[in-house]
Amino acid sequence: MHHFHYDQAGILCAEGVPLPDIAREVGTPVYVYAAATLRRHYRVFQDALDGLDSLIAYSLKANPNLSVLRLLADLGAGADVVSGGELDRALRAGIPGERIVFSGVGKTEGEIGEAVAADILQFNVESVAELEVINRVACEANRSAPIAFRVNPDVTAGGHEKIATGHRHTKFGVPIARSRELYARAREMPGIVVTGIDVHIGSQILDVAPFRTAFRAVAELAGDLRADGHDIRIIDVGGGIGVPYGDQPGLPLGTYADAVRDTLGMETRLVFEPGRLIVGNAGMLVSSVLYMKEDSERRFVILDAAMNDLLRPTLYGAHHQPFAVTKPGARASQHPCDLVGPVCESGDVFAEDALMPLLAPGDLVAFSTAGAYGAVMASEYNSRPLVPEVMVSGDRFGIIRRRPTREESLSLEVPFDAEPDTADCSP
Repeated sequence: MHHFHYDQAGILCAEGVPLPDIAREVGTPVYVYAAATLRRHYRVFQDALDGLDSLIAYSLKANPNLSVLRLLADLGAGADVVSGGELDRALRAGIPGERIVFSGVGKTEGEIGEAVAADILQFNVESVAELEVINRVACEANRSAPIAFRVNPDVTAGGHEKIATGHRHTKFGVPIARSRELYARAREMPGIVVTGIDVHIGSQILDVAPFRTAFRAVAELAGDLRADGHDIRIIDVGGGIGVPYGDQPGLPLGTYADAVRDTLGMETRLVFEPGRLIVGNAGMLVSSVLYMKEDSERRFVILDAAMNDLLRPTLYGAHHQPFAVTKPGARASQHPCDLVGPVCESGDVFAEDALMPLLAPGDLVAFSTAGAYGAVMASEYNSRPLVPEVMVSGDRFGIIRRRPTREESLSLEVPFDAEPDTADCSP
């Protein structure tokens, strides 16, 4: 469920705010988030986990805006972070270290030191080399670092090959077949405390079967590790629950929660890392029509939003359902068109053959399910400024990240005067 709807006048609104009001004040393109959807999605997931000893560690990579994080922190969320920058954001938003897990294959020594100092709940370790660095950093700080190995159960799942992370050919995790040997090695390290097991098999998973397969493998491993004398107190089951995109239904939360209960039981503390599930349908990208371009074969609607603002359609072939912000009348006809951006790349396409009403320059188009992996993956390609972000709550809205000026974008660049080229190029 989301809180974007057409009002009686046929204008698309975020909660109680018409999107044209935001576009007039902030400009386009602009990301718009509904606070009510963020709260609802968190609570619905929390309710699905009723009876389990659980921590919802929101995955910052989906959307790390501080206002989003503060809202979720107030609801009791923890954080799944994959960099020192994300760790800093989580702490600044009021999420304590005891509710933070640190994932990722390439944690630097400096980032590990920051996480040790923050007393995080757990490092999700992806290699022996990383484990050795964590041990050394913890010992140098006279501290102990709680760890779980991210085990790779060789399960293929995910909405696209680039977001499938649980099969044996990915860079993620350690082979589950070697995990007992690695846990035994970790136990001998003075700066390491073994606390749990971690698994994450992919993103945008719509079938519960891969989850069940992975969770059964982890449950078996937990039993073996406890028999080996390890105090396995935490099982981090990752994220990856598929959400609705357009007409594509998501994975029912009750079905997912039943799989967790059936395979992992009720006695271990469970950490969940939802990201897209919480923020995906809480956001829209609003864009203005610049030009109409027609030829004998195609009808193009050229927008002021581009692939550098919302990369997923270009990167994954992802579908973000487009909506005319002014709803056409009941008898208005729909016409196929290609919704494209102004960037000088053939891949700068949001949708092909999309059925839309006849649009004109200045009309607004909104792309749904843009709250996750939208603004966070944006760039300044073609020297286009980053898109601003707006939060709506009831009938109020505020800018939670403003559009940078050209001077601000250029301020990071330092002039360098190269020596004149004095090479003799004469024949």
